[in-house]
Amino acid sequence: MSDTVVTVLAIFLAAILMFIFPLMSTADRTDDISTQAVDAVTTDFVDEIRSTGKITQDSYDNFVQTISSTGNSYEVEMEVQVLDDNPGKKVTEAEYTKVGENYYYSKYTTQILDEVNSDKGAMYLKQGDMVTINVKNTNRTIGTILKDFVYRVTGNNSASITASHSGIVTVNGK
Repeated sequence: MSDTVVTVLAIFLAAILMFIFPLMSTADRTDDISTQAVDAVTTDFVDEIRSTGKITQDSYDNFVQTISSTGNSYEVEMEVQVLDDNPGKKVTEAEYTKVGENYYYSKYTTQILDEVNSDKGAMYLKQGDMVTINVKNTNRTIGTILKDFVYRVTGNNSASITASHSGIVTVNGK
């Protein structure tokens, strides 16, 4: 009887080692490839915004469509910190210098998309504005499901595919 139990356990262990772990490894590699693809597309999108000084509906739609082609659903969070100059003039011994500080105020995803969808058709930025884009998946990938099953990890609010990029706008839009 004990030989039968050992044989069943050996078959069960062999099945796990032969099927589950290679499947987990393949699914994990798929998540890594998706992460790299989303990171590259996010970097390209931010660099396009920085070099053109504007966010258009077409460029945003292409960005969302490209990251969605990985087979996952994503949440895109955008933030634009708009440079608000506060130029004051001060006279000291016949020399004019700029007094005051530069302040930034933030616009977030819904405000940006409202402006992009307005009659202007784009959100125009100026030199010195800062753009930040964060992307994370909202679905559970096969790799995450298998890890949760094998390792008994609980909670589904951790994204396995994330990307973030930011930069300063180098040209004035329009």
